Amino acid sequence: MANYLASIFGTEQDKVNCSFYYKIGACRHGDRCSRKHVKPSYSQTILMPNLYQNPAYDPKNKMNPSQLQNHFDAFYEDLWCEMCKYGEIEEIVVCDNNNDHLIGNVYARFKYEDSAQAACDALNSRWYSARPIYCELSPVTDFREACCRLNSGEGCVRGGFCNFIHRKEPSAELERELELSTKKWLKERGRDERSVTRSPSPEPTRKRF
Repeated sequence: MANYLASIFGTEQDKVNCSFYYKIGACRHGDRCSRKHVKPSYSQTILMPNLYQNPAYDPKNKMNPSQLQNHFDAFYEDLWCEMCKYGEIEEIVVCDNNNDHLIGNVYARFKYEDSAQAACDALNSRWYSARPIYCELSPVTDFREACCRLNSGEGCVRGGFCNFIHRKEPSAELERELELSTKKWLKERGRDERSVTRSPSPEPTRKRF
């Protein structure tokens, strides 16, 4: 019985634990959900809810698509460089959804669990863009399961109100720059290890936290 319960944990067959929270780290029902949201005591991934303020969802927005992309690239680079203070990053995911439980959510997956914990501890006393940061460990470790598969293909009919993550992508040029600068940063130190937090992070070209 114990093996069976372990095998269905966080799946649709699990009638006790919320599969959406387990897969995505957020659920549209929030605290009213009839199933349990089991918060992890350790994880490689942190979640910062509603951190990215997307101007595209501002009724007064007058930015064109190019300006919106530049705005996001500035945020993404800023975030990446800040996260490097706590450890080696494997992935950053920013939600482009417009529903209450996913809008502006930012996930950062680190190589090591202790890096994620250090980031979570530090960021809960930080502010960004004149707003306090809220940070928690997230159960999400595989974003292939968390992200909407239709969004990158023929298009998702639910748009920004989909309950799976619609991932907002930085420009290809910025991704290349960050990948190269991070590789150089690690190579200069001749390591890929846990003491990254004691070294300066890659230099950004835009604003900092």
